[in-house]
Amino acid sequence: MTIQQGDRIPYSEHFTILPDEGYDIHNLDAEFLFKGKKVILFGLPGAFTTICSNKHLPEYATLYDTFKSKGIDAIYCTAVNDPFVMRAWSQNYDIENKVVVISDGDGSFHKKIGLTQTIPALGERSLRYSMYVDDGVVRVLNIEEPGPSSYKISGPNHMLKDLEQLGI
Repeated sequence: MTIQQGDRIPYSEHFTILPDEGYDIHNLDAEFLFKGKKVILFGLPGAFTTICSNKHLPEYATLYDTFKSKGIDAIYCTAVNDPFVMRAWSQNYDIENKVVVISDGDGSFHKKIGLTQTIPALGERSLRYSMYVDDGVVRVLNIEEPGPSSYKISGPNHMLKDLEQLGI
């Protein structure tokens, strides 16, 4: 079943990250990431893929200050990649800690919220999507059509329009 607006992020799930240096993987549970915060979460099929690298990640980083001015506490990017890949990918872009990349290495979060797809040669991956989460509750949800190249409603400009409609 696919997560819907009004649903709560499953706090039982966790993500992994790596600090900028070192090899110690840190587990972060969803409750820590979302409880009591206003968050933009966007998911994508994979690090180092064309649209994810050329548009999705850098566009959110570019509009970071605009999101912060609207009271957004954090912008998270997630993919079904291991934390080493996510860190290496983020270090290739000038995101300056504006977007926190969090790994869903085994895809368990995306399976739990029903936002997975199978892409030939890549296997099971996340759908491309964006959501605004307020204190763990999904207030805006934009899910792209399946496939690696759909990018119409999950970008930051669309999300800013959605936030405006909410009066944010």
